[in-house]
Amino acid sequence: MQFPSLPIDDNPEPGVLFFFEDVTFAFPNSADVIAWMLSIARQEQQETGELNVIFCSDEYLRQVNVAHLQHDYYTDIITFQYTEGVVHGDIFISSDRVAENAELHGVPFRHELCRVLAHGVLHLAGYSDKTPAAQETMRAKEDFYLAQLGP
Repeated sequence: MQFPSLPIDDNPEPGVLFFFEDVTFAFPNSADVIAWMLSIARQEQQETGELNVIFCSDEYLRQVNVAHLQHDYYTDIITFQYTEGVVHGDIFISSDRVAENAELHGVPFRHELCRVLAHGVLHLAGYSDKTPAAQETMRAKEDFYLAQLGP
């Protein structure tokens, strides 16, 4: 049997995939969110590989935090970078924490969710939030990219 020749794409478009572990919620327009996430990497002048976004509960993410980072506390996001210098990896997000933070800050769930998604992409682009100055830079970047999404 002979198989047809398929064109080789030397520069395939990177992908963003969404997974739901132990939670479900109405996800905003994923095509727009994916394009926005990839645009953050481009604007940061970063090459982009595949991004996996895994939505989970507080307890699920705490277990990831304990198992991989030896931190026994809740958090809204953990990123794992797979290729140095490339926005390529896994972004784990607690939708429980996103909902609680949205309520705490008086913003819609979608807004806080997109803030955390931007935060994850920025981590993979090389930004840290370990110091007060780095946190300030990260927050300014998040605000800048959130403004691009519009209301």
